[in-house]
This record gives sequence, C-alpha cells and structure tokens, in this order.
Amino acid sequence: MDEFRKHPVIPFKINPDSSVLDVLEKMGNCSFQGRNLSIALDIWDKMLDDRCLIFFGFAGAMSAAGMRLIVIYLIENRYIDCLVSTGANIFHDIHEARGFHHWKWYPETDDSQLKKNNLDRVYDTLLSEDEFRNTDDWLDKLSYGFNPGRSITTREYLNILGDKMNSEGITDCIVSAAYRQNIPIYIPAIADSSIGISLANKKYEPDNYFKFDVIGDVYESSYITENSPRSGVIYIGGGSPKNFIQQSEVVYTKSPESENQGHYYAIQITTDAPHWGGLSGCTFSEAKSWGKIAKESTTVTVFSDSTISLPILVSALATKRKNKKRKYIPEFEMGPRIKLAK
Repeated sequence: MDEFRKHPVIPFKINPDSSVLDVLEKMGNCSFQGRNLSIALDIWDKMLDDRCLIFFGFAGAMSAAGMRLIVIYLIENRYIDCLVSTGANIFHDIHEARGFHHWKWYPETDDSQLKKNNLDRVYDTLLSEDEFRNTDDWLDKLSYGFNPGRSITTREYLNILGDKMNSEGITDCIVSAAYRQNIPIYIPAIADSSIGISLANKKYEPDNYFKFDVIGDVYESSYITENSPRSGVIYIGGGSPKNFIQQSEVVYTKSPESENQGHYYAIQITTDAPHWGGLSGCTFSEAKSWGKIAKESTTVTVFSDSTISLPILVSALATKRKNKKRKYIPEFEMGPRIKLAK
C-alpha cells in the first residue's frame, strides 16, 4: 500500500526559458487534466516507436477554429497514417486554402443582424455566406468534372480531389497534403456537411453518375487495421469519426473471441462526459466490452477543449521527436480498393 509514496506530486515551477515540451513534461508530475495531457504525449510517442497504424479522428469545428495547419503538420511528418474527419472540417480547410478566412467575433451578438449581412457564426467565429457559397460552387464543379462510372469510397474521392487541388496549386490544404503523403482520408458522414450540400446540386442531372460507396469505406478501414501489426487511435472530440475508427477493429475477419482484437493505443481529447451515454464521452474501458479497444491497451482521456490541448500536445511532440525518425511507416496502394503495400 506504500507504493504511492514513490510518486509524489511535484509542484510546477516556472522557468522563463522553458519550451512547450518542458512545460508539458513537468505537467506530468502534477494532477488532473494537466497530467493526462502529458500522458497523451508519452502514448503518442510510443505509437511512433512501435509497429503501429495510427488513426486520427477529427471532429468538431476545428478547421474553422484555426486547427487545420496542425493536421497538415501531422500528415506531412507522418505522425498519423489515416485521417477520419467530419465533412465540415475538410470543407472549412478547403475554404481557407482557397484564400478565404474565418473571422474572430463575439459569442454575445445579434444573430438576426448577422443573417441580414449574410454572415454565419460558429460560437466566436464568423464566415461570409457569399464566400462559403463560392467554395460550394467551386467544389461542385471540381467534383463533377470527372465521371468514374461506378460508386467510389469517400477515401477515393478525397484522393482524386487532392490530386486536382495540387495540380491547381492549392497545396496548403489537408486534402492536398494527404494526397502528397499517400495518406487515406475517410468522411463517414459526408452527406452531413457542406460537401454533401455541394454534391447535391447536380444529383439528378441526366449525365451525372456520382455515388459514394460508404460500405467500401468500412471494408477498407477494417482491412488496413486487420493487416497492420498494431493500431492506435487519437480522437479530437468524438462523433462519427470516433465510431468509424472504433468499429474498424470489429467488422472484418477477427472473431469476438480473438485475443488480438482492439486498438492497442488510444488517446482522446473531449469535453463530453460518459454519464450521458453519448459516444463522444464513451470511455475506452467501455469500448473494451465491444472489442474495440484491446484488453491490455495503453490509453488516456483528456477532458479539455481541443483548441487548448491540441496545439500544446503537437508542439511538444514535434520538439520531442525533432531528431528522431519513425521506425515503421505504413504504406498504402491507393486504387479502387486500398491495400497496404508490402
């Protein structure tokens, strides 16, 4: 029972010359969510040193909130291997990559007046409805510029979109970066976003054959999970990206009795709580009952606003791994069906 005496809480001491990494490592000797964020850094670092496929779930209005370049950094440095996002995060990222902006504002405002001026609000952030529709039209024309003659996965669509955007010089974008790094992106609820609105414009035109194979998304994500030595997950928020990644461990060939079932590493940053019964607050312990998280897994949940935790966590990770190469990087063959390159 005296084991706890080996691990005292060490009060945080200010050092004007500290790096973000120094700060986060010292937070690991404190308590509550500061310690949990430090644990998240250690787990992510372990994933990068293991033979591990790393999923990144990206929910919430993070691109509109200024977090999109962090995801591009993660992609370009191969700190993640597969991105699963809401459609909104991808659309808002494309919108900014085309030269538009989101604008700082106040949550206490007259929304009726904003409506009269064609301004949309996300809490303390504004965007121009006219500019938004410009991106809607641009994406609409770009997407229907090709006709594959068959249903395609959201991953295949975004890979083609990334190729086209790179060719047009739009390179500072999540989709463009993923194309260059050969990283798959999935949007499991693509209809529930401005991308879905854009693609609906020509849905019933006579010469249009554009359909998504969303079950193909499920098959592919399960395939690459099944054929990887291990898998780890990082969730920014919850929602459909989280459940899509969670289920990749249970829908392919593994039986419910498999000892090898479940993601081996898991990090989540969320402001939700488990006692409401919602998925975004679902604990990793609960996920073990489904076989979605491995029995002997290494996990942490950080109860925090992602716009606070994510910049600190990734900045510290970047410093920690500045001169450290990743030992195992999954490579993908991107075709009508994704495969892991051998």
